Order: sequence, then structure tokens, then C-alpha cells
Amino acid sequence: MEAAPDPMRERILRATFKVLCRHGYSRLNLSDVAAQAGISRPTFYKFFSSKDDLLSAFSAFELRLLRTDLERAVEGTAGGERVDALLRFLADFYGSYQMRALVEIEPGLVLAQLARALPALVESIAPILQGQVLDPQVVATALVRLSVCHYLVPGHDDDRLIDQLRAAAGVR
Repeated sequence: MEAAPDPMRERILRATFKVLCRHGYSRLNLSDVAAQAGISRPTFYKFFSSKDDLLSAFSAFELRLLRTDLERAVEGTAGGERVDALLRFLADFYGSYQMRALVEIEPGLVLAQLARALPALVESIAPILQGQVLDPQVVATALVRLSVCHYLVPGHDDDRLIDQLRAAAGVR
């Protein structure tokens, strides 16, 4: 069983999200993160040794939140209803993700971050598709990549995305 998250560490990671949304990765300043979290720099350094350490932890934090939200979205569903809940989650998540502005600020870093996250996202989604599609791994990969494409290219229509996700999954 996973240990309970440290509240101060989570506070710092949530502050990191807010600062990243304003300044991006390359202009992320640890003093800004500490100030956003309402803590001193020495307190910050009790939890993170460097900017790289913070960003690595932030990536893991984001993935954990995504998995928790995904589990919540499909909880209590089965069969086609479960797949539909997954597709709606993907459309809603990528349509509302607050760090979308980073695509314009630092596209290269966003692409690198997404490339690192894709395998974990696929691994989280494939089990939900088990028994519903011919090859859950292939379909999960297609769904994640299609969703990410809609995230990266502005002006998408969520209903159109849902239709495209259904087609990619081979469901109606």
C-alpha cells in the first residue's frame, strides 16, 4: 500500500502547478514556488534538493492525480458504459487541463513531458479497455495519442473528439 502523501510536499507541488501555469518550466523560480506555497526557501529545500528534483516529483504528482481522477471517472461502471466513461474522461481532461498555455510558452518541453508520460497513461487506460476491444494496448495508445493531439492543437470540439475516440476504440 502506498504511503499517505505528505501535506507540505503536496502543498509545494500544488504551488508548482500554479507557478508553472504563469511562467513555464524554464522560467520556474524556486523562490516563486516557495512564496506561492507560503513557505521559506529552507523549508522548500527540506523537500526538494533542486529544480530538477521538484520537476521530477511534479511529473509523478500529476500522473498520480490523473490516475486517481481516471479511477473515479470509471468507478461503478462496466462494459460499454465503462469505455464511454473513459472516453468522456479523456475529452474532459484534455479539454480543461489548465497547463494548456505551456504549449505556447514552451512547446518543446511540453512535448518532452508528454513523451515521458505517454507510456504510463497507456498503462493506466489499457486495463479499462480489457474485454471491450480486440487489443487494449493498441487502442489505449491510439486514444491517448488522439487526445494529446486535441490538447496540443487548439480549437477542438469536445463532441467531435468523443466521436473520434469512439471510432478509434471501435465502439459506438
